[in-house]
Amino acid sequence: MFCALSVPVSLRRHWPVLIIHLFHLFPALDITGCPEEQILNEPDMDDCDGPENQDDTVAMVEESPSGDEAASSNDSGWSMDSSTVLKIKTLHISSPILAAKSPFFYKLFSNGMRESEQRHVTLRISGSEEAALMELLNFMYSNTLSANTAPALLDVLMAADKFEVASCMRYCSRLLRNLPMTPESALLYLELPSSVLMGEAVQPLTDAAKHFLATRYKDINRFQDEVMGLPLAGIEAILSCDDLQVASEDAVYDFILRWARAQYQGLEERRDVLGSRLARYIRFPYMSCRKLKKVLSCTDFDHEVASKLVLEALFFKAEAPHRQRTLAAEECTTSNRRFVERAYKYRPVKVVEFELPRQQCVVYLDLKREECSNLFPSGRVYSQAFHLGGQGFFLSAHCNMDQQSSFHCFGLFLGMQEKGSVTFAVDYEFAARSKPTEEYISKYKGNYTFTGGKAVGYRNLFAIPWTNFMAEDSHYFINGILHLRAELTIRN
Repeated sequence: MFCALSVPVSLRRHWPVLIIHLFHLFPALDITGCPEEQILNEPDMDDCDGPENQDDTVAMVEESPSGDEAASSNDSGWSMDSSTVLKIKTLHISSPILAAKSPFFYKLFSNGMRESEQRHVTLRISGSEEAALMELLNFMYSNTLSANTAPALLDVLMAADKFEVASCMRYCSRLLRNLPMTPESALLYLELPSSVLMGEAVQPLTDAAKHFLATRYKDINRFQDEVMGLPLAGIEAILSCDDLQVASEDAVYDFILRWARAQYQGLEERRDVLGSRLARYIRFPYMSCRKLKKVLSCTDFDHEVASKLVLEALFFKAEAPHRQRTLAAEECTTSNRRFVERAYKYRPVKVVEFELPRQQCVVYLDLKREECSNLFPSGRVYSQAFHLGGQGFFLSAHCNMDQQSSFHCFGLFLGMQEKGSVTFAVDYEFAARSKPTEEYISKYKGNYTFTGGKAVGYRNLFAIPWTNFMAEDSHYFINGILHLRAELTIRN
């Protein structure tokens, strides 16, 4: 069903006053002499700034769409097929008020009609917009709305966007933010037409919806079934969050692939969604090198896109730590946060591997002062897995008691992931950057034959109490970062 708003306009230089009359009309029915049914309260025009006002009318005509006519109903159509008219509403309103609140009505009442002989203008709207348009017109007079439910307010918001009433868009956005947020309402807000989402007045509403979804579903594993059923807009909101409770960025990548394969059965469509919409939310620089290799061979990504993303990630990994922090800081204020580290359950590491003369890897683990402080009195933090000779290993940093249980101290341990009967002999060495030289200084070395699930390390890596380790003048925090290094070599 469609409506048309017919506006007889004065040709004089002055702004017209438009008085509202309501008529009902069915196809082929003459409306002459139809009784007046509704009149909006007309404001005191002495309070209105602008030129003199004259009386005219706005007739709103409902139509039923058909074919291409329905598809283009939101365009600025200015003609009316009387054979499809369902009813007409003739509205007496004040054009200066409408023009002051809306660039759309300003252009309607000034540019197109002041110099024209045309006496009527037809504004086509969807029949479902009638209630929202009446609410909008009342708002332009009174700055209030009677609508108080999310669906009704969204209809008014859409009408306000269409007729360029920014003040009403802000008002609707504020009322919607004050309503209780649910996953369903948040998704409704995020799936508004792009023209509405781009509006500055709606930005606080969409930001609130994204924050709600990101907070509710930040533990993806806990709500895995529910999250797998969310539409694309919901997934984008969740993945934009820095506080996702995930083990690593590898886990984020694996989840996105599962979701995309479930939602988009066709390969080409899936590639398009992953490349153009979702890849920006995967923080490839924080993925493991083993997983990045798999990205290059993954058929769900266009090969050219995958190559570019992996190359960018490897360049970032090769940067010096201070340069990485600079790149991350530059992106903190943008929507593209590929260089910003999430709060992973397992801390990212840098790994350098050697094959000759013996299989060896050098692993770098950086911990922030705040992360170390949070370990007290008995916490621990794990690194992401790294591999040597086909076996998976990890580092773990602890706050524990020293061997005599007399004080707390910082400990560092090396563990092997595989469980069972697997044995693996390695030489290892732990080191840390230390002031004043800020070079890596060896702290502990040894050798160990691992069996599945075992770990080896040193309970008091720096041979000092915890309070000294965490002191402001500590030698081990450089610009608030503890730099640790572990070297592993397979024993012959």
